Amino acid sequence: METLPCKGCKGMCCGPVPITEAELKRIKKKVKAMPPKKRLELEKQQRFFGTCIFYDEVNDRCGIHSVRPSICRAFGYHQNLACFREPKLATKDNYIADEKPVGILSVDFTWRDFK
Repeated sequence: METLPCKGCKGMCCGPVPITEAELKRIKKKVKAMPPKKRLELEKQQRFFGTCIFYDEVNDRCGIHSVRPSICRAFGYHQNLACFREPKLATKDNYIADEKPVGILSVDFTWRDFK
């Protein structure tokens, strides 16, 4: 259920995005399955510094939504990940990851890691 007002923010909340080994594998599989044209269009987009490499600036959404990392799924609903436009939705305790991350998208993992 998508209740956050995620349109119009230009991905400002989409980063930094720590990912686990399992999430990295799922993302690699998803990117590999993308049509080459779509993948190239997503890769070539300009984003704000620090914004996730998979934020789709053109369509104002996550380019890998079905395999987005757990922190992205938690965003907006936990007190330490509150959405500035809908802070009242953050009714859960602070988000704590279940697994240790292996790196951060856009910093440790860039498009060259998904080719």
